[in-house]
Amino acid sequence: MSKSRPVGAKKITIVAIGASAGGLEAVTALLKNLQPDTGLAFVLVQHLDPQHESVLTQILGRATSMPVREVTNNLRVQANHFYVIPPNAALGVSDGILKLQPRGTAGKARSIDSFFEALAEDQHQQAIGIILSGTGSDGTLGLEAIKAEGGITFAQDSSAKYDSMPASAIAAGCVDFVLNPEKIANELARIAKHPYVAGESYHDIPLQNEEEAKPPDKPEDDGFKSIVTLLRNHCGVDFSRYKSSTIQRRILRRMVLNKEETLQAYAKALRGNAKELEALFSDVLISVTSFFRNPEAFDVLKNKVFPALLQHNGGEALRVWVPGCSTGQEAYSIAMTYLEATDKTAQPRKLEIFATDLNEAVLAKARQGFYAKALVQDIAPARLKRFFVEEAGGYRVSKAIREMVIFARQNLVSQPPFSRLDLISCRNLLIYLDAGSQKKVFPIFHYALKPDGFLFLGASESPGHFADLFETVDRKQKIYSRKDTGGSPAPQRARMEWGGHPAVDEAQRVVAPSTSAKAKAEPTGFRTELSAEREADRITVNLFAPPGVLINAELQILQFRGVTSPYLEPPTGKASFDLLKMAREGLLMPLRAVINKAKKENQTARKENVQFKLGGKIQNVNLEVVPLKNLRDPCFLVLFINADKAPRIVWREPETAKVGGRAAAKKTDSHRIAELERELSETREYLQSIQEQYEAANEELQSLNEELETSKEELESANEELTTVNEEMTNRNSELFRLNNDTINLETSTKLAILLLGHDLRIRRFSAQAEKQFNLLAGDVGLSLSAMRHNLFVSDPLAAAGEARLTRQDTPFHLEGLIRDVIDTMREQEREAFDKEGRWYSLRARPYVTIDKKIDGAVLVLMDITDLKRTQQEVDTQYADVARCTQLAGNARD
Repeated sequence: MSKSRPVGAKKITIVAIGASAGGLEAVTALLKNLQPDTGLAFVLVQHLDPQHESVLTQILGRATSMPVREVTNNLRVQANHFYVIPPNAALGVSDGILKLQPRGTAGKARSIDSFFEALAEDQHQQAIGIILSGTGSDGTLGLEAIKAEGGITFAQDSSAKYDSMPASAIAAGCVDFVLNPEKIANELARIAKHPYVAGESYHDIPLQNEEEAKPPDKPEDDGFKSIVTLLRNHCGVDFSRYKSSTIQRRILRRMVLNKEETLQAYAKALRGNAKELEALFSDVLISVTSFFRNPEAFDVLKNKVFPALLQHNGGEALRVWVPGCSTGQEAYSIAMTYLEATDKTAQPRKLEIFATDLNEAVLAKARQGFYAKALVQDIAPARLKRFFVEEAGGYRVSKAIREMVIFARQNLVSQPPFSRLDLISCRNLLIYLDAGSQKKVFPIFHYALKPDGFLFLGASESPGHFADLFETVDRKQKIYSRKDTGGSPAPQRARMEWGGHPAVDEAQRVVAPSTSAKAKAEPTGFRTELSAEREADRITVNLFAPPGVLINAELQILQFRGVTSPYLEPPTGKASFDLLKMAREGLLMPLRAVINKAKKENQTARKENVQFKLGGKIQNVNLEVVPLKNLRDPCFLVLFINADKAPRIVWREPETAKVGGRAAAKKTDSHRIAELERELSETREYLQSIQEQYEAANEELQSLNEELETSKEELESANEELTTVNEEMTNRNSELFRLNNDTINLETSTKLAILLLGHDLRIRRFSAQAEKQFNLLAGDVGLSLSAMRHNLFVSDPLAAAGEARLTRQDTPFHLEGLIRDVIDTMREQEREAFDKEGRWYSLRARPYVTIDKKIDGAVLVLMDITDLKRTQQEVDTQYADVARCTQLAGNARD
């Protein structure tokens, strides 16, 4: 688990530097020209030999006055510091804390991309990426990720000793500045002082969108509106439908690149500047994608979605729409996946993919189908060989794949949608639209899909409030199927088929001019005639068709047709569209019976002369249920036909029937009818109670199921956290084991008697030597110092030096008083003592200080100084002999 940033701590802009062969020279030049007080933090990721210790830290430390250090795990970055990746490690970052991981077999190839992508995800617009000299293409995808999040990107120019890495990034179009190391250093110094990077006036503004409170009016607001207006007038796109927070961050990024410090100044610079308007337009659209993004999702397409689609509609072409296609990787990936899914199909259906985007520049790249090697390095070799053709500098998608895809410019929100689609892949586009636009898009998707069609969304997207339009196929991979809502109204825009779609007309003029004649729209006169016929049909249905409702298999009403109030009424309590709950008194049981018959026989079922109460009067109605066929989800049309207006057949008995027999039979029938009506009434009441109990139980089970799903998610989350904690504890146990080994070896080698005492003067730990000196046992940990027995005595100060003997003046050493004095005064003290064997000791006591500078007891060290005392005694004796001889010699002279 990552550590959170301290409350109130300022977010530091992190500069990631990627280098390989020839990179040391470039990094050194960068450091020599880089100011040491920019306020930025720098992290160098270089391809290092995993088998040899790196000396980069020492070399680079001589080129700058900034602290240069090798990265250790869980190291929080600090401003004006330079960090170097260690050998044989993969580097990540979370909340500004650098994370080390063992490098895998592919670690060398993409160590720069890996860290750059992690930095983009963690720091967003506060990330800066630099690619210096190196071979290969590592770093290109990482720079793309940083630019997509609003960060700033650099690449070394022709001064690079090896230009493969910077050239790959430049070719991918993800580099803002192409400079030599000296100019990169100067540009970093300028960027560091820009208000967007250095100050808090921009990134602390609560950027406005539909779900956030409107911030106080600021002078910058007018500038922002002016910029959006200029952008709309230039490109014809109304970005007010996009999340304003995203738009504002993109504008602020362009301000940094253009050295403008206020929105008004940038708006002024934009006027008449078509080149910068195009650059801002491209930045706002965030054209970043990749081949087979989330491979597991494409596995679901291959193994589940495409096989399901191939079972329907015979030989019709399979139609796919990819809105927000960017440079085409998503559309081409779907085409490749489809071909793989149909490898074993004898005659697979033709595939037609309509890929649309607002940015004509990226569409031009998509049509070419040519990609640098860095952009295809994650594609499996088998796929690369089958679907691509290698060319100088990269790979081109094969002609067969390119012919499956039509690229066209289209505005998803404001222009007509495609129709009769089998699959829509709209991944990571909706997250940039505001809530209002998203509410319009999902009904568009529902309308555009066939009844058996599928919707493919991004990892952070879901139908949300439109879950009634789509059914989950794969929750994890965000794949949904279209629900049949029984003819819900189409979106409020022209209903245009493939041939009449302006985007496709435009695309075919570019891709396949020879077939454009087939794609012309229907004549205006024909459309007018068709509309008149539909209007006439609508009026006829309203005048003469019986009232009814359209229901699904669960008896939920999807549509009311005509005036149904005589037969249905809103239920009391919780709102519901359940047909049986809305049925008037007397209709519930007949409705259930006729619907069950229609379901079972899959044909029209009818029940005549059904009596029900309306306004206290008995009414007659004929019920008719018609199953709707050729639909993915079964639906039924329930009609209510007024029996009183229907033709009546009068049955006449034969003339030969006797009057007496007729009267008796009539009386018997009357009693039988009354009995049956009573039984029917009781049955209805019983079934009604059963129905209510069933519904209550069903609601409880549904609620319980939701709680279980929530509990399951919580348990999974807790399990992940416990796994992380367990890994941390394992690491700490390993460290503790090593520390214990170090301590034991230290004690053994020094042969010192060491006693660790707590604040309460109880023994916390002792060395093996102390066990002998203080007469301790292994179980004496926790023993009070006053209860400990020892054989140390304070010497007689009148005794000769080095002479240890017990006299009446010698007293046992009072250890408790010494330790208490050391703890109270927080000062180290030293005393001398001897034991019964005549050995001398130096007893040193000092406070036990914790890492956070707190006194938590004392440390007692006993050192044998017997040899020192004896040497001292010998020296004193010799000194006394010399003094005596000197005195005798002096006396002799006298």
